[in-house]
Amino acid sequence: MSSFFLPSKRSTKDRKRKKSVVRKPRPEKEVVKGPKKIKKTARDEEIDSESDHESTKVERKPNGIKIVDDDEEEEETVAEKRLRLAKQYIAQVEEEELSKREDAELDYDAIAHRLKEDVLREAGKLQRKVADTLCAPGIGDVRTLRGHQLPVTCLAVTPDDRFAFSGDKDGCIIKWDLESGVKVHVFKCQKRRKREGKRGGRGRGRERDDTPGHAGCVLGLAVSSDGKFLASGGKGGAVHVWDAETNAHIHKFTGHRDTVSGLAFQGSSHELFSCSLDRTVKIWNLDEMLYVETLFGHQDGVAAIDCLQREKPVTAGTDDRTVRIWKVVQESQLVFTGHKASIDCVRLINEEHFITGSQDGSIALWAVVKKKPLVRRLHNSAVCEEGGGEGREVGSGWVTAVAALPNTDLVASGSSNGHVALWKCGGDFRSLDSSFTVEVQGFVNCLQFAHSGSCLVAAVGQEHRLGRWWRDSSVRNCIAIIPLPRTQNC
Repeated sequence: MSSFFLPSKRSTKDRKRKKSVVRKPRPEKEVVKGPKKIKKTARDEEIDSESDHESTKVERKPNGIKIVDDDEEEEETVAEKRLRLAKQYIAQVEEEELSKREDAELDYDAIAHRLKEDVLREAGKLQRKVADTLCAPGIGDVRTLRGHQLPVTCLAVTPDDRFAFSGDKDGCIIKWDLESGVKVHVFKCQKRRKREGKRGGRGRGRERDDTPGHAGCVLGLAVSSDGKFLASGGKGGAVHVWDAETNAHIHKFTGHRDTVSGLAFQGSSHELFSCSLDRTVKIWNLDEMLYVETLFGHQDGVAAIDCLQREKPVTAGTDDRTVRIWKVVQESQLVFTGHKASIDCVRLINEEHFITGSQDGSIALWAVVKKKPLVRRLHNSAVCEEGGGEGREVGSGWVTAVAALPNTDLVASGSSNGHVALWKCGGDFRSLDSSFTVEVQGFVNCLQFAHSGSCLVAAVGQEHRLGRWWRDSSVRNCIAIIPLPRTQNC
């Protein structure tokens, strides 16, 4: 073949060179993060050395503007940070105490007393003496608020003690004005679905996804410490979040596989704990409206939950007869045993002590450092001696609700036979003495102290909150407000 048809090496190189000339330049990529790298010249280095003020921060203060360098801010030690935060806290306490006084002088004794209380409260050792200052209310002093058609199962009081929320077995939630007793708002329940045939039909109590509200009974209510959120849970496994001021529905959490039986907020945060009859405890973040974590450990359904400032909620199991404190940060739990029957209710007195009620007719006072109760008492004031009290005393009734005024020596318990008893905890939490008893008709399904300690609110119904073992049709479903007058006013 003639060499005329064969391309030479030189012509191939020329073609490649031509192609490289025609090739389009690559588009520059947009830099999203980080500054552009620029080669510095000597002139730029001189300018940078003269313009170091660009790396400083401007901090505005009431008396002027202060320039803070990054290097100075990073050099703050742990001790300096503690001192700065302590000064800020003391200034805040002084401002609050000054606002309480009519004159412009500070009471340093009151500030010192409050700081001491805060230290004891944080350590879980604060115990204000309140029980001895109370006297029993009169027969006609107990007010009843009626509006629920079915038994009232749960309630929650706002931090300012102005309003109370109550839920019932119909799925209805009512907002009450505690002072006037007026019904402020009604959170209506969903219309219960009828069964859709024999195959795969949805039973009563299932909730629609597009409609806010509960389709079955409401068993748990909780209000955040700032009064912003109201959380409700019940049959169906959903947790609803409401605006406590405007009464608007905000969000709906799903995740529990069975009835939500209790709710509790952690201290001054928007972290919500929920317990369920599916044996689990779940954590929710209401600032981001997100699910956080699930805690496992109970061998039966969880009936009640409570939490204070620390991230250590306490829960009461039903038929597994255990109480558990969950150390969320350490990912561990403490197990307490001592009751002879199902435990239906639990409340924290402070960070180191709590109280429980059981179907064996007794209440127990516990310390977190001991796996057995410090003291047990029957609801009818009979002492559970060591080795005795194995069974439930006839006529004592189940202890269906307990309450505690945080960081005080005052606790309360309610039973299935309609008796509300107030108790005084001893100085070392090793004694539990009866103060007085108030009689209401019906099952005492929930108890809640006002934050000021001025009254005790009780949810009363014809049936037990968790079942229908027996029913008293002569009882009116209502909210009972029990005043707690001081001895000087009696």
